Amino acid sequence: MKKLFTSIFLLGIMVPMSTMAQFQLKDETPANPDNVPAPVHPVPHERQLLWNETEFYAFFHYGMNTFTGSEWGFGNEAESRYAPLGMPDPEQWVTAVKAAGMNGGIAVVKHHDGFCLWPTATTEHSIKNAGNEYGRTANIPKLFADASRKHNMKYGFYISPWDRNSAHYGKDTYVTEVFLKQCEELAEYGSDQFEMWFDGARGGDGYYGGEGGTRDIDPEIYYDVPNLRARVHRIAPNCVMWGVGGEARWIGNESGYAGETNWAMSDYDGSGVLEEGDINGWYWKPGESDAKATSAGWFWHQGESMKSAERLFQMYLETVGRNATLILNCPPNQYGVLPENTVNELTKLGKMLHERLAVPVYGLDESTAAKDFAKSATIEVSETRTGGKYEVANLTDGNKETYWGTNDESLTATITLSWDTPQVIRYLVMQEPVFLGQRIKDFKIEYSTDGESWIELCPAMQTTTVGYKRIIPLNGKTSESFGNGYNAKKLRITILDSRACPLLSNLNVY
Repeated sequence: MKKLFTSIFLLGIMVPMSTMAQFQLKDETPANPDNVPAPVHPVPHERQLLWNETEFYAFFHYGMNTFTGSEWGFGNEAESRYAPLGMPDPEQWVTAVKAAGMNGGIAVVKHHDGFCLWPTATTEHSIKNAGNEYGRTANIPKLFADASRKHNMKYGFYISPWDRNSAHYGKDTYVTEVFLKQCEELAEYGSDQFEMWFDGARGGDGYYGGEGGTRDIDPEIYYDVPNLRARVHRIAPNCVMWGVGGEARWIGNESGYAGETNWAMSDYDGSGVLEEGDINGWYWKPGESDAKATSAGWFWHQGESMKSAERLFQMYLETVGRNATLILNCPPNQYGVLPENTVNELTKLGKMLHERLAVPVYGLDESTAAKDFAKSATIEVSETRTGGKYEVANLTDGNKETYWGTNDESLTATITLSWDTPQVIRYLVMQEPVFLGQRIKDFKIEYSTDGESWIELCPAMQTTTVGYKRIIPLNGKTSESFGNGYNAKKLRITILDSRACPLLSNLNVY
């Protein structure tokens, strides 16, 4: 009698039941004992998070145009025209903007005219042939990188993709033989760079090695952006590629403001949603606002004036305070230094930021910083997420990694701050843990003088998005933000809607 085996077919193979145990599927559902909220996509890369934390930094437009009086050089300028009247001093640039409360800077080292402020191997149109010894010996990228590291400031470089001097531009050889090599040369000045800045110029007329004419390109294809990112990130892994590089977007104006509603998401090119972002965007592409601190162009011009510290403070509120970063242009003059009036207003700005918003500023004593009333408040919330790690104390612990939140099913919440005696308050600062995505869609702010009746604050302002950072002047006016303040015994924030359970990592009241 034949011995019978009970078998089944598994993927077309006869398998005895006695061996089926080894084919049983395991439960692969990951454990989540801490009840960590699921991220709301898209979410930022680590380099984008570090970039966002820079918040406020300088632009230094300096180069051939400083000496020709032009904004966009044609590319036919003789190298000898670059002749600084003194030894350029990037350390002075760095210390001046640090006193303004900035955390870094971007130095323009090649503009559209193609003149390079370092001794590049790619062209003779560089400081190698400058008009005097100051110009020939001052390697601006090296001096700037060294000074930034010395003063614990972040740094990066602007390099124009468009080159009106190069005969290669518009041809197959430009990207491989000039542009990519120049970017790699600059990346070698420091693997700790935080940003490389590429504007959106698509070409046009130029000198082009004497050939002249007009050359137009498609930047997404011509500049070989994926290869560009890969080659720079291999050397400087935390360097965000701005503009053409596709890792952060232009805010859409050069006047120093973002939208009151401002999402960090966008479609790939960010078109049509620059100031506001796009709640439905597939890419994490936060906004950067580039603005001038002076009255004339991006480069230094004789007779220009400096914007007042109060105006610059307004620009800060309308950019850093609206989930964007601010890159403020401070152009060095023909001596290679920032003019005295620029330095003076920057110092005043730093004092304002310190005394109004407790921004840490080098040289200013911590005792003179604005008092954060949230730290002395009793804070009550409508709900705290289960899991034991999301308590309300996380709002004021100063740790960007910890956060308060609600449970998944809750898209609304209230946060109420109370004081034993009324406090004069002017600003509310909120931050989301954006490593889990941007969530809050709508909120309102109220205060109470007696702890019983409530008055809504800044009702005409769009209190919609928060993102990395939102700074609300409680009088609703960024142009007259300091004012007399509000005598508040309580302050209440009501989150009215969110894309997913609301989370907040930081809360300050000044």
